[in-house]
Amino acid sequence: MIFLLVAVVAACAPRNVAKFGAPNPDATVHRIYVATEHRLDNLGPIFGEPRPRGMRFLHVDVSVPPTHEMGAVEWPEGEPDAATDFVAVGSNVYKNPQQMISAMRRGVTSNETLVFVHGYNNTFSDALFRFAQIREDFGVTDPSVLFAWPSAGDPRGYAYDRDSVLYSRDDFEAVLEMLTRGDNRVVLLAHSMGTHLVMETFRQIALKGNRRILDRINGVVLMSPDIDPDVFRRQTDTIGKLPQPFLIFTSQQDRALSLSSFITGRKPRLGVISDRSQLEGIEGVGVIDFTKLSDGEGLNHSTAISSPAAIKILRGMTEQAENNVPDFDDYMVLDADL
Repeated sequence: MIFLLVAVVAACAPRNVAKFGAPNPDATVHRIYVATEHRLDNLGPIFGEPRPRGMRFLHVDVSVPPTHEMGAVEWPEGEPDAATDFVAVGSNVYKNPQQMISAMRRGVTSNETLVFVHGYNNTFSDALFRFAQIREDFGVTDPSVLFAWPSAGDPRGYAYDRDSVLYSRDDFEAVLEMLTRGDNRVVLLAHSMGTHLVMETFRQIALKGNRRILDRINGVVLMSPDIDPDVFRRQTDTIGKLPQPFLIFTSQQDRALSLSSFITGRKPRLGVISDRSQLEGIEGVGVIDFTKLSDGEGLNHSTAISSPAAIKILRGMTEQAENNVPDFDDYMVLDADL
């Protein structure tokens, strides 16, 4: 009853919306390429509405203000100001995916694309600005694609979103196929229920015997995965050899996953496992525990990308990996003193 009350109150609150505004010379602009099933004339909540058919391809230039604080998304209050707010400063809709990919590859030497798959209760605007914040705070320079699946964008839409994950598998597979053609590679970052979409799509690809796509994935991060551990085990059984590296970000303080657990039968979700033994027999999976870095923001559901301490540690780990430092442990518990 408490959860339902919270959901109804939250559903009545207005959602943040990405707004266009004039650029600021001191701001940093990130070009986010987007593959989405959303209709472009309706980018807000779609709870209770029929899901759109077909894919749309575009890019949005997102301006991050010079006053940006690590881990935050500075939403405009009133008229957007690129000096203090995240602001969309440009966009372009492509006629087809080939046109978008051609534009994305033009003048780029890297053959690697970062793909972000958002989670439950996300509007198009939520996912777009969050991805821009990730690029900014982690210093991402590779081309980046947001896969924006039709989340209801409403806290009451948990079942709607779980069905949307299944609805989106074919389109997500098609996007991965396009992005991995030739010698091109993909790194996947998925959050919350978006991790279920990634794993279901991997399972679908494996069942078709198409290892080419899986072999061109240079890394996977499942952040706060909203997946039943038993389901995850069956998914990995079918997929077989997982792309490497394959990391799971967890936190026992993740209150959003506690609510998810309550809804789905009071069984803990994958994102709150407390030790590596719970994944015994699953090869090639590393776990990084962010519990000690939880700061209460966003129900501790995005600690890895919203906590400044977590971001700094992750950036340091990434630099070590790039400098060929020996592999990290399969299970790591992060601490602010690291």
